[in-house]
Amino acid sequence: MALLRGHGDLGRRAWVIGPTLTRTELETPLGRLLLFATAGGLCVAAFEDGWARRRRVLERRFGAVEAAPARLEAVDHLRDYFDGDLGALDRIRVDPAGTPFQARVWRHLRGVPAGRVATYGQVAARLGAPRASRAVGAANGANPIAVVIPCHRLVGASGDLTGYAFGVRRKRWLLRHEGARGF
Repeated sequence: MALLRGHGDLGRRAWVIGPTLTRTELETPLGRLLLFATAGGLCVAAFEDGWARRRRVLERRFGAVEAAPARLEAVDHLRDYFDGDLGALDRIRVDPAGTPFQARVWRHLRGVPAGRVATYGQVAARLGAPRASRAVGAANGANPIAVVIPCHRLVGASGDLTGYAFGVRRKRWLLRHEGARGF
């Protein structure tokens, strides 16, 4: 089990985890976002109420961790995003790990422009695997970096909002924030 220690005021609290990870928190309009990064970039972003699932992802990848104060550059970009600079997400380096297929899906998701949506089937077809919409859905659900890898931009074939690991309410808010129509 990980031991997390932190210092500082809310929204500025940060931790260093082992020699290669840093952790911080950010208050957003959707709740507290927990952020973890390697030297390569952001590796986990999870809303606090969905943290348990993402914590398992982090521990599978890095094992038990101990934390101390640090700062992440992603915080400034996320603040800019929530303040209306939708392109700010593109300036955040990511290091999500995952399988080769998951990595392809996540790279593709980062290319879906803010204010637009894609269906699972469209993504599968664009990846050259038109029958893999369920696999795209599974990769989307396994995305460890909420908001930054915009899994909220995927919708069902009918255009309906489908599940979102952090709740459909948040997915709808993010899509409206980005100017997507019909949500």
